[in-house]
Amino acid sequence: MKVAVLDIKGKDTGRKVDLSKEVFAIEPNEHAVYLDVKQYLANQRQGTHKAKERADITGSTRKIKKQKGTGTARAGSIKSGIFRGGGRIFGPRPRNYGFKLNKNVKRLARRSALSIKANDKAITILEDFNFEAPKTKDFTAILKALDLENKKSLFVLNEANNNVYLSSRNLKGSEVVTSSELSTYNIMNANRIILTEGAIEGIESNLSK
Repeated sequence: MKVAVLDIKGKDTGRKVDLSKEVFAIEPNEHAVYLDVKQYLANQRQGTHKAKERADITGSTRKIKKQKGTGTARAGSIKSGIFRGGGRIFGPRPRNYGFKLNKNVKRLARRSALSIKANDKAITILEDFNFEAPKTKDFTAILKALDLENKKSLFVLNEANNNVYLSSRNLKGSEVVTSSELSTYNIMNANRIILTEGAIEGIESNLSK
């Protein structure tokens, strides 16, 4: 699967890279993609929600009326959940929403997500680039050259580049990650994936295992 390499001005360099069929052209497993995205979103939840139950309310535990003969429901104390100011009945408690997912399933999910994007012609190969200093203006120029100003874009670099990362940080629709940080959620959430030449080898080596 050969794809043309563009420069930061959006022009064809005349070179092409051969993308691995085992990573970018498999039959997508949509259920694996669903599970990986679900796990990612579950891990983002803090799970710190807490409501006061009977044991957490300050108040007397004296029985407020006799058990029978009143014509109303029995009640143990003023802290009961049926009274105003009482404890919440079955309220939320702190919990961890994360769940375990097999590494092979996660790897399959990322290959499936990349294959979906490749099939939709939503992957662009960009030659390796760097900035002398962090400048959002320079990064915006690349987005404009690639016609990505009003689209969600994911730039995948071979290794961490602080100048490129800081240049894109203020732009809401763009995200910059390294090949080792690539996740199924990031891939599926972007309208277009921009892979630098150096990142391709890292992605293929990580996902071909």
